[in-house]
Parts: sequence; C-alpha cells; structure tokens
Amino acid sequence: MSNAKKIRLVDIMPFKDHPFNVEVDSSLHELAQSIKENGLLNPVIVRPRDNKFEMVSGHRRLKALEINGADEVDAYIKELTDDDAVIFMVDSNLQREKLLPSEKAFAYKMKMDAMKHQGKKLSTSATELHKSRDAIAKGESGEMVRRYIRLTYLIPELLRIVDNTAKYNDKHNITMGIKPAVELSYLTKDEQTLVYSTMIYDDLSPSHAQTIRIRKLSEQKRLNAEELEKILSEEKGNQHEQISFNRENIERVLPYELTKRDKRYIEEYIIKAIEAYNVTNTK
Repeated sequence: MSNAKKIRLVDIMPFKDHPFNVEVDSSLHELAQSIKENGLLNPVIVRPRDNKFEMVSGHRRLKALEINGADEVDAYIKELTDDDAVIFMVDSNLQREKLLPSEKAFAYKMKMDAMKHQGKKLSTSATELHKSRDAIAKGESGEMVRRYIRLTYLIPELLRIVDNTAKYNDKHNITMGIKPAVELSYLTKDEQTLVYSTMIYDDLSPSHAQTIRIRKLSEQKRLNAEELEKILSEEKGNQHEQISFNRENIERVLPYELTKRDKRYIEEYIIKAIEAYNVTNTK
C-alpha cells in the first residue's frame, strides 16, 4: 500500500449504510487519549468518491480524532469498486470484540449481496452459506450466518430487543434470543408489530417453541391478537415465579462505589447483609 496522505476530516464521508455503531463511550475516549499521546499508529482507509473521500475502515479512529479537535487524518487511499469496498469494510469491522446481533446481521447481508454482485453463486440457504462461511464470516457456521441475515427482516423494535438482550443480559426485562427472533422474522410487518405490542403490554418474552407456533399460525393466516395472547401468556417450562426488587430503591441504600460494580458484587453484598442481619436478630 502506498504511503499515507493527510486528508481533511471535512472531506471524508461516512460509508453508505454503515452497519456498525460508533458509540461515544469510555473505550472511545481511551482511544482518543491514546491518539493524543502517541499519534495515529494505524492510518484510516478511504476511497475516492464524488470529489471527496468515503471512509472504508477507521470510523472509530476518525471519531476519536474529532473528539480531539483534529482537522486532518493520515489515510491510505484505495481504489475500490462498490462491492470491494463493502467486503473490505465488513471484514475490517468484524474483528471488533463486541458486536451486536443487528451489526452482524446487516454486515453479513451487505457482504453476501456484494459477493453475489461479483458473480459468486450464493443463496441464503444454510447449505450454500455453510460452503461459503469462510468467505462471509470466518469462524461462524453457515447456519449462524443464515440466522443473523434473517434478523434483517425484523422490524426495528423487535431487533432492538434482540440487541438489548445480547448487550445487557437482563433477565428482569423483556428479552429475546436469536432463535425465536428468526422465527418472528418470517411474519409480516403488521404481525411483527402485533407481537411487539403484546410483548410490551403484557411484559412477556416469547420462548423459541412459542415463536415456532406463532410462525405456523402466520403461515396458516390464523394469527390474531387473541391467539397471540393465548400463546404468550402460557407459562414456559423453565419459568417460575421470581422475586423482583425495585432497582432504584436498592441502589439508594447501597454504597455509591458498589453501584458501579458488576451485579454479582451487589448480589454478594446483599446476601452478606442479610446473613449479618439474621445473626444479629437470632442472638
């Protein structure tokens, strides 16, 4: 690759339909501080586009430079077709450690479409994706790639629940894993909206088995609010009554530094406090 060149930030456009989020979190601020102290060790990669440049790889580094108030960035300029640019962009970002299901979903879909445009024979069947899994996502099975791509057919509200489930793993909120989400992806948009509204209104999370039945009703043109309510209100096999607590009330009496720790530390603290209370009151 040729030597990096200085490019003004105002001359760089974001990648069209970029599927990866750039969150302004502590990690990004750490990156910004590192660049401020050590300089940009890895130049970003751009391609010429409409008398400017389109970002291909380095969106987080670019955002970190913006935080630092920089005007220019060191960049490698690559001549890439639209399809080559998509593949390059996806492969560069799949190396990130923490990716949301929605990010993988749209990234895999974009890369698969680009490969199809290049003449590669691919379909969304598990068999075809399995044969080409290394080309689409190394280390990911063809079946898993197929599941992720199906998530792109979900309405944004349901996809957000899938992301939040993966991100927070909060058992006390409405959750939905990838398998049940895939089943719901075959519903019409109106049916998905009905499912979402019922989940929110009744505060219920569907199991995989329940979503299979919901999908079957949809295929039979029999899915309606009444049938949906019946299915979602059923007690699941692993569902038992749980004790729940108001988070704000708990955090109000906890030491401030503990509220910033992982919830397992909070659980241990509460257990020890109850044990100490029991000892005191049994004397």
